[in-house]
Amino acid sequence: MDDDNNLIWFLAGAAVGAAAGILLAPKSGSETRKLVSKTTHDSAEAVEKTGHDLMEKGKELYDQGKKIVEDASDLFDRGRKLVQG
Repeated sequence: MDDDNNLIWFLAGAAVGAAAGILLAPKSGSETRKLVSKTTHDSAEAVEKTGHDLMEKGKELYDQGKKIVEDASDLFDRGRKLVQG
């Protein structure tokens, strides 16, 4: 999860840095608007992909946790049967 957090902060920093660079660059208004539009679109795609990746990782962790609980329940039931048996 720390890697995911680091990735999110990295992307946020990259977006802020790109925005600052665009606003301070010596370009015409139309060029700057095009660049802002492209950068915004690219950043939105990156955030969406990161969100999707985080959701997939969460699903994987949920499934792993569910399997562990099911296995522990099976072991408990077997142990109880052995003791009662």
